[in-house]
Amino acid sequence: MNILLWHVHGSWTTSFVHGSHRYLIPTTPDRGPYGLGRARTYPWPESAVEVSPEDLPGTDVDLVIVQRPEEIDRAEAWLRRRPGRDVPAIYVEHNTPKGDVPNTRHPMADRDDLLIAHVTGFNQIFWDTGTSRTTVVDHGIVAPSASYTGELDRLAVVINEPVRRGRVTGTDLLPRFAEIAPLDVFGMGVAGLADHLGLPADRLTSHDDVPQDRMHAELARRRAYLHLCRWTSLGLSLIEAMAIGMPVVALATTEAVMAVPPEAGALATRTDTLLDAARRFIAEPATARQAGAAARTAARDRYGLDRFLADWDRLLEEEVCGSR
Repeated sequence: MNILLWHVHGSWTTSFVHGSHRYLIPTTPDRGPYGLGRARTYPWPESAVEVSPEDLPGTDVDLVIVQRPEEIDRAEAWLRRRPGRDVPAIYVEHNTPKGDVPNTRHPMADRDDLLIAHVTGFNQIFWDTGTSRTTVVDHGIVAPSASYTGELDRLAVVINEPVRRGRVTGTDLLPRFAEIAPLDVFGMGVAGLADHLGLPADRLTSHDDVPQDRMHAELARRRAYLHLCRWTSLGLSLIEAMAIGMPVVALATTEAVMAVPPEAGALATRTDTLLDAARRFIAEPATARQAGAAARTAARDRYGLDRFLADWDRLLEEEVCGSR
């Protein structure tokens, strides 16, 4: 199939474009939010092809993947075909609802022209989608090539925009863990985080927008992985860290309770419990290694790329063939 989708979420799109189809990625000269093109810090196959908006009206498109409400009108303007009416469409919901949870209405609620595909079961039960058809396709990841060593007595975190997002990403909790061991924070928009939290540079080091393969190699050297998000769908960086073989210290919120088995680390809603686990992993490398091995098995069993792509292939076939 020829599938039109925007480059919105780098990690998810990386997995998605590893399928057996041709993926048309809108690209504009400014490479803005609606024309970002191919990823520059993720490994994408050649089947992910950049396409300009001017070329789309004459391009054969079998299905449109929508990830933001405004993409429906944009796709119609660029394709001169209406997603859901003239060409099949699936709306992929990556995020947990905001506002009056759990009564938040989904922007695609009560529609009969498209399917909403949630990336977690948690998202599906918390969004109010009315009469719209919904399904869940659990995340899948390209298995990292890095393997856990944990030789550094440091804790790793991956957060995008921790200053702006604040309590949502558990940014306010970081200083308590920095008392136990130095923190290495990877992600986009992490520069200046130590100053923002009032931490000395030797207790928190920012690594801004590091290419994925290099980030994985650096994560693997840290003793344990912190996942302190209070309200998120399911961070793919958490699954990637587990697949590397890192033990996990995570808040027991949202879909993390399904992703992290007890033997893979510590999962709790009490901060003191998580602090104790972090201390234990720093002090006992063998314990950390054992938990990391369990994390690796769990991540690769549940979130393998083959399962993810097979689930999507079944869904794509159903939607495209059904519309025809």
